[in-house]
Amino acid sequence: MATVLVTDGIYQPGERGGMSLLEEAGVTLRFVALPPNTPTADMIHHLQGCFAVIASSQQYTDDLFTALPDLCVVARLGVGYDAVDIPAATRHGVSVLTTPGTLEWAVADHTMGMIIALAHQIVKADRAIRQGNWQAFYMLDVWRKTLGLVGLGRIGQMVAQRARAFDMRVLAHERRPDMAFVEKHGIELVPLDDLLAQSDFVSLHVPLTEETRGLIDARRLALMKPHAYLINTARGTLVDEDALFEALQSGRLGGAGLDVRVNEPPTDTRFAELDNVVATPHMAGLTDGRRLACGIMTAEGILHVLRGERPEGLVNPEVWERPNLRLPRGE
Repeated sequence: MATVLVTDGIYQPGERGGMSLLEEAGVTLRFVALPPNTPTADMIHHLQGCFAVIASSQQYTDDLFTALPDLCVVARLGVGYDAVDIPAATRHGVSVLTTPGTLEWAVADHTMGMIIALAHQIVKADRAIRQGNWQAFYMLDVWRKTLGLVGLGRIGQMVAQRARAFDMRVLAHERRPDMAFVEKHGIELVPLDDLLAQSDFVSLHVPLTEETRGLIDARRLALMKPHAYLINTARGTLVDEDALFEALQSGRLGGAGLDVRVNEPPTDTRFAELDNVVATPHMAGLTDGRRLACGIMTAEGILHVLRGERPEGLVNPEVWERPNLRLPRGE
C-alpha cells in the first residue's frame, strides 16, 4: 500500500482524526518533522518511495519532482502554496492539494488577538511585571477605530466580522470582492493607498504572488497614519522588512504584529528587540479545531487521489484534465 510522509510536527503517530483515516485505509505513515529550510537533497532522501507528502513550508522544486517518480501528491496544510513550484508539479503529474475552509477562523482570531495585544500594550505590560516593574501603560482603543483589510477572501471576511463586533469601521482592498458580504457587513471598498492612509490598523490577507511580493514597501508604509499598526498573518515577503523595521524603530509606526517573516525561522533578531512588536512563530492557524479539520481534509484528499478520484482543494486541475499525467507515475 502507499506510503505518506508527514513533515509537519503538529501531527503525531496514533492520534485520531485525519492520520487515523489514512492508517485505517492501509496507508503507511512516516513521521519526520522537517523545517522550512530543509535542503532539497534531504527532502529527496526522506521522500524516497512515498506516494504523498503532508507538507508544511518546505520547498518543492522541479529537481525534487524529477528525482521522485513515485510522488503523486503534495498536500499543503493550509491555503498557501507558494513553496511549491506548481508548473513543475503539473508537468510531473503531481497533484497539489490545499485545505480551504479549515483554518480561516483560527487566523482571524489570531489577527484580532494581535490587534488587541498591541493596542492595549498587553505584551509590554506583561514583560514589565515579570521584571518586577508594576507599570501601567497608556493604551489605544480598538472600539470604533478603523481597520483596513488588504484582501477580503475567507480569512479577511472573518476578520471583518470580528472587527464589526468592536464597532470598527472596516475598509477593504479586494480585486474580486464578494459584494453580498460587503453590503451585508458595511465594508467600504477603497484603493490600497487610500486604505493605508485612513486605517488605524492594517491587516494583510492576500496570497503571495509575484504581484504581491513586497506589496507593503517604504512608499506605502509612509502613507500610513503616524502611530498606526501593521498586522501580518499572511506571508512575510508581502512586506519590505528593512522599511518596516525603520518605521518601527523610529516610532513613525505604532507597532506591528508579525506571525510570519521573510526567513522562517528568522536569521536576525532585530524585531524581537523592539517593544512595539508582537511576534509569533507562524502559528496563527495552529488551533485544535484547525488541526482536526485540516487533517481530515488532507487525508480525504490523499485517499481520493489513491482511488483515482479528483480531490477537493486541488490547486492544479490540469493534472486531472490530462489523463496522461494521472497516476500511477512510477509505472
